[in-house]
Amino acid sequence: MQLSLPYCMPDSIYHEGFSFLTPDERLNFDEIERVARATAELGVTRLRLTGGEPLLRPNLSELVERLVRIPGIEDIALTTSGMLLERQAAALHAAGLHRVTVSLDSLDPAVFARMSGGRGDLRTVLDGIGAARALGFPRGVKVNTVVQRDVNDAGVPELLAHFRHTDVIVRLIEYMDVGNRNGWERSDVVTSREMMTRINALWPLDPVSPAYRGEVATRYRYADGGGEIGFISSVSAPFCGNCSRARLSSDGQFFTCLFATKGTDLRAVLRDAGHAGEDEPLRQTLANIWHRRTDRYSEERQERRSRAEAVHEDKAGKKIEMHYIGG
Repeated sequence: MQLSLPYCMPDSIYHEGFSFLTPDERLNFDEIERVARATAELGVTRLRLTGGEPLLRPNLSELVERLVRIPGIEDIALTTSGMLLERQAAALHAAGLHRVTVSLDSLDPAVFARMSGGRGDLRTVLDGIGAARALGFPRGVKVNTVVQRDVNDAGVPELLAHFRHTDVIVRLIEYMDVGNRNGWERSDVVTSREMMTRINALWPLDPVSPAYRGEVATRYRYADGGGEIGFISSVSAPFCGNCSRARLSSDGQFFTCLFATKGTDLRAVLRDAGHAGEDEPLRQTLANIWHRRTDRYSEERQERRSRAEAVHEDKAGKKIEMHYIGG
């Protein structure tokens, strides 16, 4: 079952016959927990399960329950397409998941079908959001909406109106050049500033302070008390210098940037027979990676634009696909 979105995972490449990882190639729950514990010992406090589609992983609630128990971890989040959320929400809630983010780009059935590759069902996603809201996850439910010009931008007000005066926070995300195959063009980007101008004309907005250092979304609340909204502006206002995120792929590659061209193989470290059960080599590897990181792709993209240079693959390098490391 393919539940990822086409701008992350184009169907022309990742079709029904595509060969994905075998179970032995994926990290098991013990290995994921070991990496999470090592990062927590190095100061990480927030974890997110994303994809691809994390709810395709059998018994995901078991992993959540294990991660919640790690000392130092204060927040466990999940990002999902929402297609499997209704049936798994109760187990995830019982396991201690703190919050849920659902990717939802339109309330128009035709636009939704286009942006989900024809594989999703709008009603199922909305039912999943409803189920999550009814359970009352401690830190709530968010909706992530990637805005593409002349695709779904005209429908953004309808989507916002649907969730206004509820506890669901919608975050509008500038369409990014993730991976190498989504056909990204700068002309497809609707900037946060442009969206904010449109929305402010309908419902005036007031700024809200960040909830924590390094928060990627710029937060606003509706002046009339209609709730909160966020903007993620990786294209028009890069935040590389304040980024504190790292990503672990399902096969154990560790990346320090969404736009990375390569990662570090932690699976080999985890399975090194010479260090069986020893996590100091893992901690040292993670610390070394983080201290040496120099990622600033989005800032460099902005600099190239200021010099009137086009962003080509030969300049940016062959980036990791978004479905491989999550958003």
